[in-house]
Amino acid sequence: MVAEEQKNVYRVQGFTCASCAQKFENNLKSLQGVQDAKVNFGASKVTVLGTASQAELEKAGAFENLKLAPENEEIPEEPQVPFYKKHLNVILSFLFLLAGWVSFFQLGEENLGTIALFASSIIIGGYRLFFTGLRNLARLDFDMKTLMTIAIIGAAIIGEWGEGATVVILFAISEALESYSMDKARASIRSLMNVSPKTATLLVEGKEKQVSVKEIEIGDIMLVKPGQKIAMDGSIMKGTAAISEAAITGESIPVTKSLNDPVFAGTFNEDGLLEVRVTKRVEDTTIAKIIHLVEEAQAERAPSQAFVDKFAKYYTPMILVVAALVAIIPPLLFSLSWETWIYQGLAVLVVGCPCALVISTPISIVTAIGNAARNGVLIKGGVYLEEVGNIKAIAFDKTGTLTVGSPEVTDVHSFEMAEDKLVAITAVLESGSTHPLAVAIIKTAEEREIDLAQFNLESFESVTGKGLKGMIDGNVYQVGSPQWFSTENHPHIEHHSSMIEQLQMQGKTVVVAGNEERIFGLIGIRDQVRHSSKKVVKELKELGLNEIVMLTGDNEKTANAIGKEIGLNHVKANLLPQDKLQFIKDIRQKQRNVAMVGDGINDAPALAASSVGIAMGGAGTDTALETADIALMADDLQKLPFTIKLSRKALTIIKQNISFSLGLKILALLLVIPGWLTLWIAIFADMGATLLVTLNSLRLLKIKDENEN
Repeated sequence: MVAEEQKNVYRVQGFTCASCAQKFENNLKSLQGVQDAKVNFGASKVTVLGTASQAELEKAGAFENLKLAPENEEIPEEPQVPFYKKHLNVILSFLFLLAGWVSFFQLGEENLGTIALFASSIIIGGYRLFFTGLRNLARLDFDMKTLMTIAIIGAAIIGEWGEGATVVILFAISEALESYSMDKARASIRSLMNVSPKTATLLVEGKEKQVSVKEIEIGDIMLVKPGQKIAMDGSIMKGTAAISEAAITGESIPVTKSLNDPVFAGTFNEDGLLEVRVTKRVEDTTIAKIIHLVEEAQAERAPSQAFVDKFAKYYTPMILVVAALVAIIPPLLFSLSWETWIYQGLAVLVVGCPCALVISTPISIVTAIGNAARNGVLIKGGVYLEEVGNIKAIAFDKTGTLTVGSPEVTDVHSFEMAEDKLVAITAVLESGSTHPLAVAIIKTAEEREIDLAQFNLESFESVTGKGLKGMIDGNVYQVGSPQWFSTENHPHIEHHSSMIEQLQMQGKTVVVAGNEERIFGLIGIRDQVRHSSKKVVKELKELGLNEIVMLTGDNEKTANAIGKEIGLNHVKANLLPQDKLQFIKDIRQKQRNVAMVGDGINDAPALAASSVGIAMGGAGTDTALETADIALMADDLQKLPFTIKLSRKALTIIKQNISFSLGLKILALLLVIPGWLTLWIAIFADMGATLLVTLNSLRLLKIKDENEN
């Protein structure tokens, strides 16, 4: 096994194309002292297992002048270089090309001055291309740069200097487009990385001290002034403020935070003076985890990308064979012109360059995942991005997902004692429980200003799945579900059955208070439905998802009432966690692709069994980030339709890109049959495909959450 200290992760500067990233990975694997290497092109990172030094690793990327920096170190921003300086060789090459064509039309193609101008254009604009291509050719490593090098040199040999020079310029433009598109796709991750401040103000012995976030320890006290970003995850010790959490959740409306409320690095303090106790180190903050997970997601190959990678492996050698056959067979078998058919063969090499095909999928995946992250949706891989677009059914947990997750007492019906005493007796018995229903009852007692300390709880017993029993001030009381009283054949429970049923039909959970002989009262509790649930279900139906199910452990009448209010097709009640798991398995057998939406903790088995597990409330919830395939960071279902639309659009664009890049090349190659394929057509077919694939993929950046204000 490889020791943990032998695993090093570096950020990479200088990547220009996906094939270059693959070449860098292969070069690293061939180094002495490197056991394995994995390049993440989308995130510009590389993971190396072994003992090779950073300098040795950079030598493996010398072909593209790659620079490495350890992952946990800040990479200094590259100085802003004016466009004309950055691409000076391309500009000079283009000027020589123009001069060459002017000379061509005035003096002819045989003129030495014309040839010299075209040759200068080829050398100035293509020397990097030739250096890599010839070295690859010597190694029998046939990538797109090898194909282009052979084609351009071949064009010069047969006297097509002008077309060869034009190919160089257009290929340089094509590479610039690919580099630009990947930079745009990575921009969302860079913006996340720049969200958190690099320094913070600590309170040390009552004095303010400015320190680097790397020096901050758990337990330190930060001072956050109005208009400042919060530098670390923590808990408020003093103060109240409206906090904009858009960087984490994508939610633009500020959230009011006060004593003991959690706050996250990268969020913005709108108006209050806060003292915050730090709860996580800088590498463990929520924003750091999101960045890490998004970067890892970009490295995951989606099914369509895996297909392209496998196809490209055989595609390039196939193009070489086809080009050789085109150049050789017509002259040998049919005594046709060698010059004409060598030219056709060279054109096949150019049109066969897999630039557009290679970037067709990764650029779409990276762009979509980055866009989702900016909108508060964490998608943990290309496979899940594709999967959520293919779902045919979706199952929701009820509590905390379709409902708010904090039940409230809505009804108090007292029969043989005062309402306040009924609430008090119930609250005293529930005081040792953290169950949401117990919390709701205790909260009601507090709101009514009932002093629970005046009641003496002498004994207590919890009856699993039924309720509580105890002695208060010498009297025995029991509090629990109507079913418990019914199964014990309580003499008076039937007298109140119509009221119990009426409350349940309203979507309320009923708690009965009494003893063995009498019923003292009923308390109706309801978990409020999220204001967005009904709208989200409607939008999902409009997206064609007709199999929408709610899974809950609540009673059937309450579940049906909530399901009807929201507009659900099916409701499954009285379910234990294992029942939810089995239900998901049954749906998968019928509908194969099913998503499960839950809180990431209680629903972990069902989330794991579904095609795509979607967790609510990723912000600050480590379990949600770890267990789910997709996390809705804002704890709001309104991001779900946006995620499905984004996924479907990404799937459509990926299919369009693959079909278009292959179709255009096949169409161009068919021009070989009548001998019509020229280097002009070839390069415009290749560059046109790359340009259209790039622009098509960048459309994913424009997809917005329609629910955003």
